[in-house]
Amino acid sequence: MKSLKEQLGGLVYSTDQGNMCPHCAKPNKDCQCSANAQQQRISQLDGIVRISRETKGRKGKGVTLIKGLALNDKELKTLAKTMKQKCGTGGAVKEGTIEIQGDQRQLLKTFLEQLKYTVKLAGG
Repeated sequence: MKSLKEQLGGLVYSTDQGNMCPHCAKPNKDCQCSANAQQQRISQLDGIVRISRETKGRKGKGVTLIKGLALNDKELKTLAKTMKQKCGTGGAVKEGTIEIQGDQRQLLKTFLEQLKYTVKLAGG
């Protein structure tokens, strides 16, 4: 059986440095792992923004998912805030995907097309 330190991949917290990155073992403020992962995610995109609706894992409540935006986390959060205000609903940004509460596909498609994005409605 592995110890907790082995399960977490090494040093997690240092009193000198604070929280440590489990991947590169550097302090979080000096870590480049998240930036590298973000760049890899952006480079894999095909330039088409896909808007879909999903209810899975949400107790029947529908959300609109916006995937494929080639933006960093800060820009995604800013765009998500604007979208939430436009729709008058809540939402979140998770792993490069914007989630907006409710079925807002048509409204968001029009909004993103005005911002010069190529948009496709995905799913049913």
